[in-house]
Parts: sequence; structure tokens; C-alpha cells
Amino acid sequence: MKVPRWLRVVIPAVLILVWFALFGAGGASFGGLSQVVVNDQAQFLPSDSEATKVQSLQDDFRDKDVIPAIVVYSRDGALTSADKTAISADADAFADIDGVIDDGVSPAVISEDGKAAEVFVQIDGSADSKDVVGALRDRLASSDDEGLTAAVTGPAGFTTDLAGAFAGIDGILLGVAFGAVFLILVIVYRSPLLPVIVLGTSLSALCASVLVVVALARAGILVINGQTQGILFILVIGAATDYSLLYISRYREALHTVDGKWEATLRALKGAWEPIVASGGTVIAGVLMLLVSELNSNKILGPVAAIGIALAILAALTLLPALLLWAGRVAFWPVRPRVGAHTAPDDVIARKGAWPAVARFVARRRRLLWIGSTLLLLVLALGMTQLKADGVPASEFVLGSSQARDGQKVLGEHFPAGSGTPAIIIAPEPSLQDAADAALTVDGVDSLAVVSADSPSGSAPVTGEGIQAVGPPGTPVPAPTVANGRVELQATLDYASDSDAAEAVVVQLRDKLSAVSSDILVGGQTAFALDTKTAAIHDRNLIIPLVLVVILLILMLLLRAVVAPVLLIATVVISFAAALGVSAIVFNEVFHFAGADPVVPLFAFVFLVALGVDYNIFLMTRVREEAALHGARDGVLRGLVVTGGVITSAGVVLAATFAALGVLPILFLAQISFIVAFGVLLDTFLVRSLLVPAISYDIGRAIWWPSKLSRTGTASEEIRGSARP
Repeated sequence: MKVPRWLRVVIPAVLILVWFALFGAGGASFGGLSQVVVNDQAQFLPSDSEATKVQSLQDDFRDKDVIPAIVVYSRDGALTSADKTAISADADAFADIDGVIDDGVSPAVISEDGKAAEVFVQIDGSADSKDVVGALRDRLASSDDEGLTAAVTGPAGFTTDLAGAFAGIDGILLGVAFGAVFLILVIVYRSPLLPVIVLGTSLSALCASVLVVVALARAGILVINGQTQGILFILVIGAATDYSLLYISRYREALHTVDGKWEATLRALKGAWEPIVASGGTVIAGVLMLLVSELNSNKILGPVAAIGIALAILAALTLLPALLLWAGRVAFWPVRPRVGAHTAPDDVIARKGAWPAVARFVARRRRLLWIGSTLLLLVLALGMTQLKADGVPASEFVLGSSQARDGQKVLGEHFPAGSGTPAIIIAPEPSLQDAADAALTVDGVDSLAVVSADSPSGSAPVTGEGIQAVGPPGTPVPAPTVANGRVELQATLDYASDSDAAEAVVVQLRDKLSAVSSDILVGGQTAFALDTKTAAIHDRNLIIPLVLVVILLILMLLLRAVVAPVLLIATVVISFAAALGVSAIVFNEVFHFAGADPVVPLFAFVFLVALGVDYNIFLMTRVREEAALHGARDGVLRGLVVTGGVITSAGVVLAATFAALGVLPILFLAQISFIVAFGVLLDTFLVRSLLVPAISYDIGRAIWWPSKLSRTGTASEEIRGSARP
């Protein structure tokens, strides 16, 4: 159907204007991201977890939600009288800081060795804890007490340090990612304009994604945390750029065969839309499997990432074609595509160049290549046995300096390490003493207190003899606060709340207390970490098989075959195992990380399998197209030659964008960054370039069983293909 000339002008103009409007609105929404991002741990646990239930019940025991901060002081020798005076003055000053609740600052508690003191500060949950902690730290920084060190730690301190680590996510992360991609595109295309068009497309997709995600978050439909925000940025930039590269390769091919820009655009869209939609669809299907997750922080990434990928596809198939239609051959300046160039009916496999040489090498050494590549990947995968993905302390979340981590270390040296962050026990009132007796028998429980409005400190110690009075002789025994027939006990542990030892104590507490009453619940900071880890392991074991099955079905529908999809999935899985094995060795021996969160392998798997299949889709859809014309084996070699450059460029771009995540000093993101970046490069240069072509060439047309392609072609064609030099 012939399209009127005026429509050829109007259609791209409208598309560009629509995307320009989305770009502007989305750019304005970037400022709203900080208002909707939530890094509260409790927001991401399932509602039926024990720790979540305890937190909900705790609201009945206090007028308002509070976030504890601990200010810890220390000196190499014993604290002096001047130190104690200064600490008391600080405590008085803390009480006047906006956001600290009334009577929310405790008197200084001196350690038994006399070398340290701690002050507990209760921050109003409705206040911005980062600002309050900042004010506390400013007060400490203004002190001129030589030799006396101080730090703000506890949950509020760690949250503030984590928020500080995410502070550069909008500027530094995007700057590094776009800078790396721009440099790669300039090298690939040797054109000043084309990289700008590609990055403009990627940035427009990102702005549109932010616009949608922020709107959904404000409506209460989605919850976003810092790690989801960072992954969204990188995923959209990388995916939109990859899809753009595939379209550009088709557009440049078309410009070599037709003179008109409109005809070239239609040809490019015809050749590019299916692999782009299929590739994006596999990623969307993969990330949406996260919706079955128990852990809400995993669950929310699914729709957020799916929105980003969908808009990346839309931008690559609407905005980019419109921009290139507007620019035409000028976009490729100074090397403009000429009609008739590279279209001679010669054998592309016999041409000069790197990829024809690789294709000929695959034809000569196909069995050696796929067997050798498989063995190499299996050897690399052995490193998986060294991966420590059973969780890390909260103190290790932030890489580099962390005042909260330093303060926690001092706290553990002079006080029960669990001071200020006790395990919370919610028990029926009649079971109070039985629960206390059981809790006090657990190794690792230093002391026990019950919440009491009658006590000046808000709690009273509990021993085997019952609730104890606090004060001079004759002070009446305070009554516990009872809410809906329940009481709240606080168990101070001997171990830091974010340690494996503390989690083991919580497990023992739950076992002991469940024997007292099935209605007793144990929560608190340590329980949150424990329940999060348990849910993450469940998610990993459930979602990984689901992702494999869903992507396998998509590949079968796309390639209309069974053998090829099974082989592609197998190669991507073994590539993932190799990437994880190498990463484990690097994390342990080079970076000396304390370990990894259980969700790290899950996220790495979802991204690497989905994105790794992308490149195999780019390759095999073209191989299928060429096989229909030239036979199965020649189709493999021709597809490899034609797609080699664009897929390699796309892989390098995606690896560079994920590597940009490493600029943020967050352990989780640094690990995801390395695994995915290394895995993409491994998949690009080994799996897609050698392993998949070699095994496909060796199998021949049976690779397309049971489709018609597996039965087409003559024996002489197959023999001629297998005899290529």
C-alpha cells in the first residue's frame, strides 16, 4: 500500500513530539523519585512473616512509631569525668533536636570496663530519620574533646548510611552509564550523530519509565526501593540501546538496497520488530516471574522492570525509526550507506573481515569448538561451590566507610552487642513469666525487659523471680503494659543484631517459646533479617525453574522448533553457572566480600538468562531467515556473519551499563553489576559467537526439528555446507 507523502512527514513528526512530551514529563518526575523511594526493611517482607506481625502488634504498645539510634562513645583508657560531663551535655542537646520524641533520650550508660558509654535516642517514625541522624552527627562533630570518639549507630544509623550510599544514583550512575555507552557507540559507528540519536532514544525510554513508575508509586500501587531504582535505570538504558542497535543494523542494510528513506524504514521494521519484541518479551516474562516471590522487595522489581523493558521496546520501534527517518543517511556521517554497496551476490562467508573468518573457523572446527567451549564453561562453573550466598550482616551493605558500622564494632567490644536493638517478644499476658523463663534459658540472651508505662525508662527488667523494680528500695514493682491481652518483652542479645549468631539465637527463642504458647511471636531487627533470608532462599528455589520454563516456551513459539530452544536454554544456563563461578572466586579472593545476599544469584539469573537469550534470539532468528534461503548449515554461518558485529556491540554496551552499577558503594549492586557484566561478555564472545554456532552447524537442519526447516534442503546442500573450508 502506497503511503501519501504528507503522511510520511506527519507520522514521524507526531511520534517525535509524543516522545518529546514524555521526555519532558519524565524528566520532571526524576525529582519525585526521592519522595517515593522507601528503604524500610519491613516494607519488603511478606505480611504473614513473623517479624512483620510483631512490628504491627508493637504499635499497640506505644503512641507513635519510633526508630532507635545509638550514640556510642569510647576512649582508649577509662572515660574521664570531663568525658562524662560532655556526654551528658550531648544527651541534653539531642533531646532538643527536631524529630527526637519527648523523653526519647536515655541517660548515658557506662560500660563495665569504664571505657565506653552509650546513649539511646528514639526518633519519631514520622520524621526523616536521615535528617535527625545528620543532626546527631553534626553535634558530635562539633565536640572538641580530644581522644573521645563517638559514632551514631543502630537501625537509624545504618539506614542513614545506606541512604547516603544511594545518594548518587540519579547523577553519578546515569552519568557513568551514558558516558560509557556513548564512547562505545562512537567507536562502533565512527559517527558523531548516531550515538546521540541512540542515547536520546534510551533516555526517552528511561524518562517515560520513571514517569509511569512514580505515578504508580504515588497511587500506592507500587513500592520502590533504592536497589529497584538503580536496576531500572541500568536495565532500560542497556535494553533500549541493544534494541536500537539491532534496528540500526537492519536500517543500514536497507539503505544499501533501496534509495528512499521511507522504504528503508519499512524494511528495517519488518526485519527488526519480531526479534526485538521477542527479546523484550523474554525479559518481561522472566522478570514478571518475580511476582510469585514471597519477598516483596523481589516482587516489586518484576512490574517495575517489565514497565521499563516495554517502554524500551516501544522507543526502539517508534522513536528511533522516526528519528532515523528524519536524519536519513546523514545519521551515519561521515560513512554514509550507499545504494548498491555490500549487495553483490557473492558469498558473505568468503568475504574478508573478522566475522567471515570466525564463520569459516566454526565450519572447520565445529566439534572441537562446542566441546571445548562446554568444557571450559563447566570448569569455570566449579567456582560456584565457593559462593557464599547465605546472607550478609546489615553492617556490610555499604562498601567503604560507614560510621554506623564503626559504632557497631565499638558497641560490641564494650557492651552486649545487641544493645539498643533487642529481639521483640509478643506474648499473651498470662504467659509472661513462662515466656520470660524460657527466653532466659536460651544461650545468647543477655537480659530481658518488659514494656511498662509505669517505669521511667519505659521498660522494667524481668528475671526468673518476675518483674523487678528500678529505683531505691521501696520503689513499687511496675506493671507491664497490656495491649489487647498481650505484653511486649525485649531480649537484649550478646551478639550484634545483624550477625549470624544473633539469628541463631532468634531461631532458638522461637523454638523454646513455641513450646510455651503457639501465640508467642518473636520479631525485631534480627528477626527481620532472618525472615528476609528465609523468604529469599524460597524465592530462589521457586523462581529459577519458572523462568527457565517460561523462556523455553517463548523460544519454542518464536523459533517454531524444539531442539534449538532446548539447546539455547542449556547454553545460557551453563554460561550463567560459569559467570557465577568466576564471580564467587573474585568476590572471595579479590574483593574479600563478607558474602552475598541469597537474592543475588536469583537476580543475576533472571537478568543473565533473559538477556543472554536476547542475543541468541537476535542470532537464531536471522539464522532461521538465512536457512530458509541457503540451507541449515550455510544459514548458521551467514547469520553469524551478518549479526556478529551488532550483537557484539550490543553485548559490550549492556555489560558497560551494568558495570556502571558498581560506582554505587552498595554491596548488593556491586555484586549484581559484576556477575551480569561478566556473564554478558562471556555470553557475547564465547557462547553466542562460538558455542551456539558450532553446535548448530554440527547438528545441521535437525536443529529446527520438528519445523519444516528440519526437512528442507537436499543432501548435497548439507554435504556442501559441511565441507566448507
